[in-house]
Amino acid sequence: MQEIESKFVESYELTLQAMSPSDIEQLHALSISVQWPHRAADWSFLLQHGQGITAKDEIGRLIASAMWLPNAPDSGNICMVITSPRLQTQGAAHWLMERVFSEMGNRNKTLIATRQAYRLYIAMGFQTVCLVYQHNGIVTSAPASPDHARRMNADDFAAIVALDQAATGLDRSELLKHILQLGHGTVVTQDSVVTGFALCRPFGRGHVIGPVVALDQQDAIALIAPITLAYEGRFLRLDTSHEGALRDYLIACGMIHHDTVTKMKLGDLPHPQGPQKAFAIVSQAVG
Repeated sequence: MQEIESKFVESYELTLQAMSPSDIEQLHALSISVQWPHRAADWSFLLQHGQGITAKDEIGRLIASAMWLPNAPDSGNICMVITSPRLQTQGAAHWLMERVFSEMGNRNKTLIATRQAYRLYIAMGFQTVCLVYQHNGIVTSAPASPDHARRMNADDFAAIVALDQAATGLDRSELLKHILQLGHGTVVTQDSVVTGFALCRPFGRGHVIGPVVALDQQDAIALIAPITLAYEGRFLRLDTSHEGALRDYLIACGMIHHDTVTKMKLGDLPHPQGPQKAFAIVSQAVG
């Protein structure tokens, strides 16, 4: 996509352009301006799995962004919708969303909405799916927990792809492969069969755990316990839509409830196919 559309927003003439790796430095500065934790490397990670749009002014300054990541032939996740603080009430985000809609066509759409953007997405027809609780902080301790998880190895990859697809309804094999290139994981087994997994990778101020797929919350805790132990004294994050023992464990580790956001949909959601559930998302951008 070359320059496709221009619009005056406040006193700026903004032009929409396709997002490219050459924009990452400015995209990083944009996310810093709204106090999002993404590093330049996190933008690069997303751009390898999706596509985006930028709005730039007459002298090439990047003022706003939006991305979408295809996660199935008929669906995609919208993310990284950011507007420079001085233009946040001027309609730029709505303009970029309309362009994203045009590019996505008839795909089913999901996103995770901040409090500030929730009303915009409601106005565009999105419906609430569930709340997502962001937990993060310096790991201060690793409380007693189930200890039946082990470190993931290369032979487990096919099993975790199948479990992830069963829990989400999506084939995310390339995404999972990339996450493992950056980080590591744990698995739990029953009778030598892998029944759950957790992945961890660098992100933002430290590391993020996700996805976590398991049969129940006790298995989810068992999966993340070795990770929290390994990162004691360091910054760790996990985003979950589940209440109960898992969140209690995170708080006991020092990963406090930092924020609540809303998962939303426009169209149908993929259908999970197995007993496993996703107890942590990859990230708010990916879902």
